[in-house]
Amino acid sequence: MDERETIRRWVDTWKRAGPELEAIWRREVCETDTGQAIAALESAFNHATRTFPSQSWSGLVEMQRIFQKLRR
Repeated sequence: MDERETIRRWVDTWKRAGPELEAIWRREVCETDTGQAIAALESAFNHATRTFPSQSWSGLVEMQRIFQKLRR
């Protein structure tokens, strides 16, 4: 099988899988207990805020600089 055929098969596979994956995603979003999810992530969030204190900058300027380089 050549590269074009492999790519075509991947595209076809994702075209078929896409709607089913979206249906699974939608069902999981609707069934998720937001309060329970927040409680489950609380300790990880608190650890991250202690371990990696907030910066005085957002990174937006750096991101724009990278985008400028990519545009050239």
